Amino acid sequence: MPDALIEAEVLPRLSAIAPADWDACACPEAADGGRPLDPFTTHRFLAALEDSRSVGPGTGWEPRHLLLRLEGRPVAVAPLYAKGHSYGEYIFDHAWAQAWERAGGRYYPKLQIAVPFTPATGRRLLLRAGADAGLRAALVGAAVRLAERNRLSSLHITFCTAEEADEGARLGLLHRITQQFHWTNAGYGCFDDFLATLSSRKRKNIRRERQTAQGFGGEIVALTGAAIRPEHWDAFWAFYQDTGSRKWGTPYLTRAFFDRLHATMREDVLLVLALRAGRPVAGALNFIGRHTLYGRYWGCLEDHPCLHFELCYYQAIDWAIARGLARVEAGAQGEHKLARGYLPVACHSLHWIADGGFRDAVARYLEAERRAVDQEIEVLTAYGPFRRCRSEEAQ
Repeated sequence: MPDALIEAEVLPRLSAIAPADWDACACPEAADGGRPLDPFTTHRFLAALEDSRSVGPGTGWEPRHLLLRLEGRPVAVAPLYAKGHSYGEYIFDHAWAQAWERAGGRYYPKLQIAVPFTPATGRRLLLRAGADAGLRAALVGAAVRLAERNRLSSLHITFCTAEEADEGARLGLLHRITQQFHWTNAGYGCFDDFLATLSSRKRKNIRRERQTAQGFGGEIVALTGAAIRPEHWDAFWAFYQDTGSRKWGTPYLTRAFFDRLHATMREDVLLVLALRAGRPVAGALNFIGRHTLYGRYWGCLEDHPCLHFELCYYQAIDWAIARGLARVEAGAQGEHKLARGYLPVACHSLHWIADGGFRDAVARYLEAERRAVDQEIEVLTAYGPFRRCRSEEAQ
């Protein structure tokens, strides 16, 4: 495809493109009326971040979205941001920044193709249905040229798909592998079917945890769509602030973001709440994809044993099984997820470094890191909770 036919444009805000044009590239599979593979690159999610001022001026996440047109028609997009720090990414490059700045360089601002505050794997180089696959390379090329023109240190594409990672590596970008814990549905008909695949000790532990959590003195409800009311977001905002202040110091999302979710994305959300005397005391926020349930946030105002495991992990598994979803992605980090049926999987990112010497140093680091991550995934998987033989089940 001749480059001369492609026009590249940088959008300073998502409102500069019609939602239908963006979503035709971001989630072409939803044209059949079904769900997108994931909701995070949809116009409504990214616009909620911008409209609520969770990203934008003063946040360190400045929108610079890429748009490619072919004969005037939008054919490819990418959610691109100029970053003034490395927070809210979950693919950590703080050490790279410190090393480059100790050497006298300027690491920030950098460019990042990503979904802010969202460690969920998904497509990042977004093409309209039927578009030439070469447009992914065109998006990468446009982002690199933007970095070069502005003399920026680097470009990063985080939580991309394995296919995108392979293509990016062929284009000369550095490929990084990290890991998360995901639960996979092996065609279970109910939660007990899942438990039957676990070792006896792990199965008993989960049953004990669920019994303990469900005896907290109230009820647990799973809400989506019209069942979610504005007061539920009031409660969840309090949960989110509590967790955010402990984990990040200052929560990334504004209160207005949750109002935007209520207005535009209730059908994309599963909100699991623990109620005592009708009042929410803890909750977990999930997003619903076509085949995957994505766990994102948890918080509480009262501490109850095992309630975190119940709301975040076991309720998510229950809900996924009941609806035939293939996976539950439980977010970043957390080896405690292993004992609860979530196994380690590889996550992918791509990195372009402007300086040749620095790029070579990062490449050597990534090679060593990949070997370590591969070994960790192998070891953790071997220590997973699933039965290995019939004799173990008899114990």
